[in-house]
Amino acid sequence: QVQLVESGGGLVQAGGSLRLSCAASGNIFRINVMGWYRQAPGKQRELVAHVTSGGTINYLDSVNGRFTISRDNAKSTVFLQMNSLKPEDTAVYYCKFECTSRYYRSYEVWGQGTLVNVSA
Repeated sequence: QVQLVESGGGLVQAGGSLRLSCAASGNIFRINVMGWYRQAPGKQRELVAHVTSGGTINYLDSVNGRFTISRDNAKSTVFLQMNSLKPEDTAVYYCKFECTSRYYRSYEVWGQGTLVNVSA
């Protein structure tokens, strides 16, 4: 069974930086997309950034230029470098992998979430 383990969240002052990591464990045939989502209190979960196996990257407009997503395919790990953090970035951040099994079935796996708290 595939599991995602996140790390790197915490409390930071506005203007600071954090780096999130998400590593997969278990037997994965192929990872197609690695992504980061976030959910602030009282709001819907939103896509922050994702990177495809081909290297295509997309960012939420509000984080473009401040956040950088990267992946280490050999280690089945995705990172999110967050710079110039703002209080409105406060949320629980989740990673998600979109995968294909050896039987060519698509599935997705979510991490447990890590809290990012940006103080003014």
